[in-house]
Amino acid sequence: MDDLKKEIESCKIDAETAATARSKLPAIADKIINHCEDRECFTHIDYEPIPSEGYVVDIINKFREILFPGYYTREKLDPVNLQYTVGQTVSVLYDLLAEQITHSIRHDCFRYDQLCSDCEERGQEIALQVLEAVPKIRKVLAADVRAAYEGDPAAKSYDEIIFSYPGMYAITVYRVAHWLFELGVPLLPRIMSEQAHSATGIDIHPGATIGERFVIDHGTGVVIGETTEIGNNVRIYQGVTLGALSLPKDAGEMFRGKKRHPTIEDDVIIYSGATILGGDTVIGTRAVIGGNVWLTESVPPDTKVLIEPPRLIYRKGGNGTAVE
Repeated sequence: MDDLKKEIESCKIDAETAATARSKLPAIADKIINHCEDRECFTHIDYEPIPSEGYVVDIINKFREILFPGYYTREKLDPVNLQYTVGQTVSVLYDLLAEQITHSIRHDCFRYDQLCSDCEERGQEIALQVLEAVPKIRKVLAADVRAAYEGDPAAKSYDEIIFSYPGMYAITVYRVAHWLFELGVPLLPRIMSEQAHSATGIDIHPGATIGERFVIDHGTGVVIGETTEIGNNVRIYQGVTLGALSLPKDAGEMFRGKKRHPTIEDDVIIYSGATILGGDTVIGTRAVIGGNVWLTESVPPDTKVLIEPPRLIYRKGGNGTAVE
């Protein structure tokens, strides 16, 4: 009985402690609310919403359903229900996409005091344009899938690449985000590309220009900057950076919109860990860039760039004798 009484008393003390702690929350909330008025920090408290990351994930998933019909739908897709299922997906996707595009455009209008640009009408029109481009995007993605299969002996089927290759996921999101970027949609394409980045570890800016039959093998740690230009039939491996040279402090406005990232011509292979920097750097057609190479200068076509192998030292047993 004494043990039971002690347990009850302990529970009462715990409950009182929790109540005391929670009673402090209103004052903390008031401080946070009052601090929202600090213009040095960032808030978006307005009657007009900004794009939602949750809806962006829904948009990506719906796009995958119509870009690869039958692969990502929960229900079976067959010739009988094809028209109904795809039609419904397109309808839902249009509503989601038009709304988020509208929020993105309106956000810029309000935040930067721009002239009215018929946000809702533009959102609807751009959503229609992107959906009309789906057959074109599908053809390019099909070429990407085939290139991945042809260059990877570990791939057993096209299905395996579509379902399970992180590079394919990142490229799929990029292909859609790039269309939105080219149509002048602010914010939303970056949110899409960053969602793919968080899911795969592959960071492709939607402003990059990438040709057909593009393959990212494995992919973790790949970075492709905004003004990168990539030709056709290019393959890159994990850890590759196509980036900008270090910029001086406060150089954002000076270099914004200018070519800062390299150009990779057709049929180039870039192996893992390579870093290629600078807007004037051009990697010529059919060049091969070896692993861990650091480049800030152009490479002529049909050139291999390799790091000289390091000298290895082997030690025998426990006596520390070195054998070169």
